[in-house]
Order: sequence, then structure tokens, then C-alpha cells
Amino acid sequence: MSDRRVDLRRNGAPRPTAAALHYDPLRPAAPEVVAVGRGRVAEEIVKAAREHGIPLYEDGALVEALAHLDAGELIPRELFAVVAEVLVFVYRTDGKDASQ
Repeated sequence: MSDRRVDLRRNGAPRPTAAALHYDPLRPAAPEVVAVGRGRVAEEIVKAAREHGIPLYEDGALVEALAHLDAGELIPRELFAVVAEVLVFVYRTDGKDASQ
């Protein structure tokens, strides 16, 4: 019998990851994580966003960082610059000028 072990979890396709943020520009608080998940939960987050016309932004490194946070947490300072890029994307997608 072989001593070699196989970890099937590492050989499978990577599970999708998704996070949803909420930001109110009229309030002084940082953006808040409202949902985060992997696999089926990630698929449901993306589905809900599409159904409600919420713009989707793909950034693997950012979503991995957000995946370590819990729903209800404000994003940490270390992610402010990257999330600001997401907000600019959302404003442009909505047809608004991000500088307003």
C-alpha cells in the first residue's frame, strides 16, 4: 500500500468567492461588508446583484481580502484605496461623475 495521500480538495476547481458592500456617501462611515461567501453562497450573492441591477466589479485579490471579514464589518483602512476604485467604477457605471 502506498504512503502517498491525495487531497481531493486541492485538485478541484476553485470555488467562486463574492462579497457585497454598502456605502452611503452622505454618511462619514466607511463602506460596510453586507454579504460574503464562497461556492453556492457566492453564486447567490452575484445572482441577487444582477437581479437588482447592482454593478459587479471583479478583483480577485480584493474579494479574497473581503472574504476574511464578516457581514456588518466596516472595511479596514488598508482596503480604502482599492474600495475607492470600486466606488469610482460604480459611479461611472451608474452614469454619474465620481467627482461630484
